[in-house]
Amino acid sequence: MEDTAIRIIDLHKSFGPQKVLDGINLEVETGKITVIIGKSGGGKSVLLKHIIGLLKPDSGEIWVNGNDITKLPEKELNEVRRSFGMLFQEAALFDSMDVFDNVAFPLREHTKLSDREIESVVEERLRQVGLLTFTEKMPSELSGGMRKRVGLARALVLDPDIILFDEPTSALDPIISLSILDLIRETQQRIQKTYVVISHDILGMFRIADKVAMLYGGKIIEYGTPYEIRRSTKEATKEFLKATKIPGFTGGSYEQQQDFP
Repeated sequence: MEDTAIRIIDLHKSFGPQKVLDGINLEVETGKITVIIGKSGGGKSVLLKHIIGLLKPDSGEIWVNGNDITKLPEKELNEVRRSFGMLFQEAALFDSMDVFDNVAFPLREHTKLSDREIESVVEERLRQVGLLTFTEKMPSELSGGMRKRVGLARALVLDPDIILFDEPTSALDPIISLSILDLIRETQQRIQKTYVVISHDILGMFRIADKVAMLYGGKIIEYGTPYEIRRSTKEATKEFLKATKIPGFTGGSYEQQQDFP
């Protein structure tokens, strides 16, 4: 198995006079959880949209499964997208479909599985996220945390190699946020797929990350384990962690030597 699932090389993107990505270089490791952190409005969501091919860069390369997706025509790009799952910030469920049909939708759209086979796959994914008894519920009947769980089941249903998470704990209370983070970690450890997460919940992200990439000024200025990032000597990283009140952080030294939590 290749050690690198996604390789981003010198990626640039501007919107009019505003330069958002200014030479991004990043290698996302296969079978790991990589978390991209950075200040609000710093380009994390823009980077995520480039990784899945929803935006085209001004220049640079993004390699997935041996393809530079920035050069692919739409038909071939759609084939590469089949290797991705995506959990959107608001879960993006279809309000007119119940839980079962929301999760089954990608299978009906992209496979030739029989109804019985679809039922088996959907039930397995819902079992993994703890919602097997909620198949007939409508999205309007679900809490925010349950909607995120349905979104995760749908992201997993095509057995993608890479799953992208856009603010998976946004608008959730701290207890529910922890349950979603634990579920993300649990599913990743079980299926050993590549997860890429962006979030403002830095404390929570350090809970699940194998590797952390710090996005600042349109560049990845640091990449390492949570412990390595917390020990950073770079001023931008130190200020960011200090502002987010990471446990053990005292503006350059650490009271704890173990990873949090």
